[in-house]
Amino acid sequence: MILEVAILNIKEGLSAEFEINFKKAEKIISSMKGYVSHQLKKCVEQDDKYILLVNWETIEDHEIGFRQSEEYLEWKALLHHFYEPFPTVEHYKLVEEL
Repeated sequence: MILEVAILNIKEGLSAEFEINFKKAEKIISSMKGYVSHQLKKCVEQDDKYILLVNWETIEDHEIGFRQSEEYLEWKALLHHFYEPFPTVEHYKLVEEL
C-alpha cells in the first residue's frame, strides 16, 4: 500500500468553501480503482492549512489511474483554484516494505 501525502495551503479566507468542495471531490477519489481510504485534517496552528492523506493500493493507481482520468479533471476543477502555492505531493510506504 502507498500513502499519498499532500500539504494543502488554501488561499486566505477560502477554507469554508474549500471544505464544501472537498465533500464533493472526495466522492470522486473514493470511486477510483486502487483507492483504499483518505483523511483530510485541518492544521491547529495555522488557519487555511490542511493535510490530505490518501491510501492507494499502488503508486500507479494514483499517478496513472487517477491523475490521467476524466474524473481527475472534475477533481481539479473543484479544488485546484484554492491552493496557494500548489501542493507538493509525496508517496510513502511502510519501512518493512522497502
